Amino acid sequence: MLEHRSDGGEGMPMRSAAAGDADLPRSEMHRALPTVREVLRLDALADGMPEVVSGAAALDGRVRWVHASDSAGVARLLNGGELLLSTGSGWPQDPAALRAFIAGLVEVGIAGLVLELGSHYRWTPAVIVDAARAHDLVLVVLHREVKYVTVTEVVHRLIIERQTAALRARDEVRDRFTALTLRGSPADYVVQQLAVTLGAPVVLENLAHEVVAAEVPPAREEELFAQWERRSREAHRPPAARSDAAADWLVVPVEARGARWGFLVALPGPEHPAGRLGVLQQGAIALALGRLADGPVDEWERQARRRLLDRLLTGRFSTTGGASARLGASGLPVQGRRLYGLVIARVAPVPGRADAVARTLGGRALLGPGPAGAGTPAATVLVSLPADTAFDDAAVRSFVTEVAGGAADRAVVSVGSPAQGLDEALVSLQEAIDLAQGGPRGEHGGLHVLRADTRPLVRLVTNLRDDRRLLEHGERMLAPLIDHDLSRGGDLLDVLAAVLAHPANRTAAAAASHLSRSVFYQRIALIEQLLDMDLDDGETQTALHLALLVRRSAPPRR
Repeated sequence: MLEHRSDGGEGMPMRSAAAGDADLPRSEMHRALPTVREVLRLDALADGMPEVVSGAAALDGRVRWVHASDSAGVARLLNGGELLLSTGSGWPQDPAALRAFIAGLVEVGIAGLVLELGSHYRWTPAVIVDAARAHDLVLVVLHREVKYVTVTEVVHRLIIERQTAALRARDEVRDRFTALTLRGSPADYVVQQLAVTLGAPVVLENLAHEVVAAEVPPAREEELFAQWERRSREAHRPPAARSDAAADWLVVPVEARGARWGFLVALPGPEHPAGRLGVLQQGAIALALGRLADGPVDEWERQARRRLLDRLLTGRFSTTGGASARLGASGLPVQGRRLYGLVIARVAPVPGRADAVARTLGGRALLGPGPAGAGTPAATVLVSLPADTAFDDAAVRSFVTEVAGGAADRAVVSVGSPAQGLDEALVSLQEAIDLAQGGPRGEHGGLHVLRADTRPLVRLVTNLRDDRRLLEHGERMLAPLIDHDLSRGGDLLDVLAAVLAHPANRTAAAAASHLSRSVFYQRIALIEQLLDMDLDDGETQTALHLALLVRRSAPPRR
């Protein structure tokens, strides 16, 4: 019955390394190999009615190659990882020798032993079954004859095809992330592409285990980012020391030229032809090259924090709990803290300085872009402080002086109400934005602090900004001025703002408008004519002030 065997006896053993050994890293090569379970499902073996007698727990072991031999000395011809096909015709007869034979196969590390019944053994000897079970060796018996040459060809073809596909996939991944590097793609986009490629959440963190960028399904943000630092540190331990929750996390450092900036973390996901670790490493290379191109500037932190704050202000988050957890994972705690929204206008804060100064107060800060249409250098800041830390005018001035450097004497700082929790923090941020939009527009000396606590009308507009009646009021009151300015490129809205900011001092209002007194009074007359109102009337001033605040406030958060 050996005429259909392909090994040709002991003199012509099938000892060949798997294709692609020299081209693929060992780990990627291993992942490309089929499992014993998959091989048994191939028609070439399934026709033999395979029965797993022992080693069922090891069926997911990888098959590096297939070897067919009946020789009792076959173990010395194997390299490990082979699936050995045999009829057992040349095996020892002595039970002790049979046990030693099985032990030798286990020692060399074969993936499994397939014994065909019929030509030599009518049934599987108990000593073989006992020895295989003692070593947890996969032992499969075939109840029908199969062509070993067909099995060998099919399995080897599968191995080569998979490793070729792995090579192609690796090249495609490398090309994709090389292109991202050449285009100068930002870190958050690289992380997004990694998540798409892997089909799993991916997080970029700095050396302090704070989240810099992440691509995570919104429904999983709260669960994943809660206590992120603790879970991340656990994932950095050796696999044997991890808990089940972090057992399958992949962690790759982002480093180059002896400098390490952070880590990429990939959560469990489907297998990838190029290997999940290989994909993550390509992303790490792209991020490392980007950091080298940035030079000493920490673009990661600056861009990530700006985008995070922008997401909050524009309502691009699914749940408050998820957004709070995301902030906490990024280093800005929300729970049990006192939060303040700030807008620093007329000066450009020094990058990275806001968070550094907040740390001296025992807190953290998130710096983002200024409100839309600010027209001057501006920044939005969310400050998180211990609940018992004072943030009065003196503390605000000290904070802004440090953040803005030598330009602080030109700054106008708008401060929202103290807040607890993310919902109140968003209101505080919006109050600060509204306050900045309607704040002083003329020249002034020294650092100027505006507080929502002392501007009840601004707080009213912020709290009712989504009420259609308030929006209709603003449109109805200002429509003639808006139409005039849009059609003629006029400045009537700015003049009206100056009048309302200095209701009892037209000289100061004219100065704030940068107009001569004669031109300023002409503008006032035109405004009164278009609105058919008296700007000296107190109730009219209040109604117009409310309408202007609505008009100049930022777009709704949601």
